Amino acid sequence: MLVFALWYYLRYQDYATEQIAFQITLIKVTDLAVIIYITNYLLIPQLLYKKRYIGFVAIFLLTIVASGFVKMFLMAQIMQQPGLVGPDADMKTRLYENVISDFFLVAAGAAFKLMFDYSKMQQRLAEVDKEKAVAELNFLKSQINPHFLFNSLNSVYFLIDRNNAEARGALHKFSEMLRYQLYEMNGDKIPVEKEVSYLKDYIDLQKLRTDENYSVSLNSSLEVKGFSIEPLLLIPFVENAFKHISHFKDETNFIKLDLSRSNGEFHFAIENSKETVQKAKNIPGGIGLNNVKRRLELLYADKHKLEIDNGDNLFKVDLKIKI
Repeated sequence: MLVFALWYYLRYQDYATEQIAFQITLIKVTDLAVIIYITNYLLIPQLLYKKRYIGFVAIFLLTIVASGFVKMFLMAQIMQQPGLVGPDADMKTRLYENVISDFFLVAAGAAFKLMFDYSKMQQRLAEVDKEKAVAELNFLKSQINPHFLFNSLNSVYFLIDRNNAEARGALHKFSEMLRYQLYEMNGDKIPVEKEVSYLKDYIDLQKLRTDENYSVSLNSSLEVKGFSIEPLLLIPFVENAFKHISHFKDETNFIKLDLSRSNGEFHFAIENSKETVQKAKNIPGGIGLNNVKRRLELLYADKHKLEIDNGDNLFKVDLKIKI
C-alpha cells in the first residue's frame, strides 16, 4: 500500500485522468508484488536453495519478461492505445519501463529474502551449537558414575554362578549398552546398525520383567543399514512404550516396533497397548518425548515428520527422517 501510494503520487500527472493513473498504478504494483512473491516463496525455496541454478535463472527471467508483456497489454487496453504493444511501439522504452525496471526491483526483493533467511539460519546454527555444548557438558558429567558402574558390573558378572546363564546374559547385555553410551557416542552421528543393536539389547532386558501375557516384537528390514543417525534418538520412544504399556489380565498387552527404509527416508514406527483410564491420569510422553522432539527440531529441522497418536487403547509414534 505504501508503494502504491508513493507510485501514484509521483506518476499520476503523466496520465490523462486520475482514474487511468489509479488503474495503471494498481496494475504495476500488483504485477510487481506477484512476481516478488513468486520469486521469494516458490523459486528461491524450490530451485535456488536446492541448487537448481539454471532452472532458477531461466524461470526467473521468463516470469519477468512474461509479466512485462502482460502488463503492457493491459495498460494499452486501459489507455486505449493499442500502439503501445504493436509493431510501431517504442519497444526499447517499453522494455526498459516494464521489464528491466522490474528485474532490478524483484532482485532487490529477493536480496531481502536471502538476507532474512541467512540471518535465521545463523540464529538456528548458534542455537544448535549451544544445545550441543550443553549436551556435551551433561554427557561428560554423566560419565563419572557410569565408569564406576561399568567396572563394578564386570566384577559382579564373574560372581554369578555359571549355571545361571540367563542372569549372566542379562548382565552382559546391560554392560554392552553401557559400553555403547560410554565409548561409541562421542561423534555427532553413529551407524544406524549400532542404534538398532542398542534397541534390541534394551528390549531383551525389558522382556525379563514380563510374562507370557505380554508380546514385544521388533521388525527391522534389511535396508536399515549403511547410514548414520543421531545417537539415542529412538530409545525415548521405546522407553515410553514400556513405561505406559497396558496391564490387562484377560488380553494380550503388546509393543510393536517396525524399522524400514525407502525412497531416501528412514521410517521408525512403534505402538503399544494402553489402558483407557491412563489417558486421563498419566498421559504418555513426558520429559523424554519432549526432549527428543526438541532434538529433532534442532538436528533435522526440515528433514523429519513426527506423528504421535494417543488413542484410548493405543499409543502410536510414527517418525520419518530424510537420510
